[in-house]
Amino acid sequence: MPRSLVFTFVEEKVSGVVDLFDENAPETCETLWNVFATPIREKAFHAMYAGPEIMVGLPPSHQTFDPNVLPAENQTVVPVPGDVLFFYQKPRMMKGLLDEFWEIGMFYGEGGRVFGPMGWTPVTMFARMRHEHLPAFAKTCQDIRWHGMKTLEIRRA
Repeated sequence: MPRSLVFTFVEEKVSGVVDLFDENAPETCETLWNVFATPIREKAFHAMYAGPEIMVGLPPSHQTFDPNVLPAENQTVVPVPGDVLFFYQKPRMMKGLLDEFWEIGMFYGEGGRVFGPMGWTPVTMFARMRHEHLPAFAKTCQDIRWHGMKTLEIRRA
């Protein structure tokens, strides 16, 4: 049985189980499994370029590893609904953005693409939400697009 995380929109009490891709992204999965030994609660926001994607920044308290040593694993630019990604952007990598960005993202619908201001950006897909949990979770994700950020908790199952 795969290791799993639980994504929960706190105020809405909507959750989905996310199974790790230990076989396809072993180093990323092990690293993030250790990171989520302590749950996070952060504001999730909607992607601007990628289509049906929500994302949260990994808080400084959980930035306990060197993202530059993680290998490229199970990368794609064309995700499927439920795919969960990790992406790290170095400081000053993008014009006008001085800060680094530690992203956990999830695609919740068809037509997603890993595309941003700098073009196509391969990212590591390290997990996928279980199909049976995706419809209710996706509805809440879509609501972020129209009504703004929501608190997302990520914890081990």
